[in-house]
Amino acid sequence: MIGWIILAALLALIAAVLLRTAMFRPEAGERGAAEPVAVDGAGAAERLARLVRIPTVSSYNEDEFDEEVFEQFRETLRELYPRVHEACPPERIGHTGLLYRWRGKRAEDPAVLMAHYDVVAVNEAQWKHPPFCGEVFDGELWGRGTIDTKITLLGVLEAAERLIGEGFVPERDIYFSFAGDEEVAGPSAPAIVEHMKRQGIRPGMVVDEGGAVVEGVFPGVTKPIAVVGIGEKGMMNVELTARAAGGHASTPSVPSALGALCKAVADCEAHQFPAHLTEPVRALLRNVGPHAPFALRMVFANLWLFGPLLTGLSMKLGGELNAMMRTTMAFTTAQGSPQINVLPNEATAGVNLRLINLDTPESAEARLRRVIRNDKVEVRTVHAQKASPYAASEGEHWDKLARAVGDTWQDSIVSPYLMMACSDSRHFSAICQDVYKFSAMALTKEQRGLIHNNDERIPVSEIAKTVEFFTRLEKSL
Repeated sequence: MIGWIILAALLALIAAVLLRTAMFRPEAGERGAAEPVAVDGAGAAERLARLVRIPTVSSYNEDEFDEEVFEQFRETLRELYPRVHEACPPERIGHTGLLYRWRGKRAEDPAVLMAHYDVVAVNEAQWKHPPFCGEVFDGELWGRGTIDTKITLLGVLEAAERLIGEGFVPERDIYFSFAGDEEVAGPSAPAIVEHMKRQGIRPGMVVDEGGAVVEGVFPGVTKPIAVVGIGEKGMMNVELTARAAGGHASTPSVPSALGALCKAVADCEAHQFPAHLTEPVRALLRNVGPHAPFALRMVFANLWLFGPLLTGLSMKLGGELNAMMRTTMAFTTAQGSPQINVLPNEATAGVNLRLINLDTPESAEARLRRVIRNDKVEVRTVHAQKASPYAASEGEHWDKLARAVGDTWQDSIVSPYLMMACSDSRHFSAICQDVYKFSAMALTKEQRGLIHNNDERIPVSEIAKTVEFFTRLEKSL
């Protein structure tokens, strides 16, 4: 009798799993044809080239900023986009901040479109073409900032310049927030947020850099996926320091400072933070999972059953999905003795953590201490910032953004995800719930690898798509 009950329960379970899998399908119906958008693609590429040629390299030392170069960039914006600067004269806020207000039919629930115009430093000797040449080779515009993020700044202003010229008035106020010190976590974006606070401005939505239209990042899915960040991880830098008696290497003591430190690092790497099905991951699986092959679709459709299996496999699979599901640790720096025959009195290692919302800097530091289990290894937090709260993945703001994305990249699946990197938009979470992260480009894996790397470049054809997207978005707001 018991055997029959077990068999019946097993059959019921299998039936439920198969039924849920059969129902876990892409939404019926094709995306309708989008209204055409007029874009001066060739002109936009020329203007981006001009902006790229201005080497706005930021520095952690404010005294090292080349103020003349940054002012040249701002003056070039005034030259290239005269209608925007006449209708929306920018305020200078903080060190490098620019805040434009495009007045709409109402001031309530405004939108903020963001970008940064500073770039990271370059090693010219390692570039195939000069890093600030702003020239086209084989259909690609080369130069630092072509992807990160002078192209999005250009897209915002190109769209506004044309729409203002056509007499278009947005339904609500739209602010453009640009900073020239994002790459060094500078004070300009926080200063803009504080300014808006004092003015009583509470944006309904914010759009900044983040996800992109990508391929080959989700198991078994061949269609491009437009991933829009609804949150971003926190960041935390921790220093581990082990101490022991130093001296001559001919009479070593055990454990040495370096040995204790290596064990601490090995223990941390052997005990990774646990994986969780956070809301951005669940949203990604809901949107993209129906396009996966049957076996994977069965897993994604039945997370109530296979969730633990998925989190368990995430570490072995690695990649971006794994990073979205857990707080990650990356050991990046280490130092012992400056000389090979000298025992160090202390050895240090630096680890960069990216925190999901379930972990705080305090809980993460406490976990590292528990894993290391050695009072002689000091664990010290050097810098920490919490993960940002999640924006809505449904409702008016999401729908407007998702529609502009889907109409521009018609063959893509539009989906929320969790952004692993940090951006200036995290500061806006203090005054806005719906802060989204989307870089309006289709980027291959190779192109994503060019961010902060040598030979940064973007296909010229993609520049027009960026302008097309922002034109649609600005008209919809």
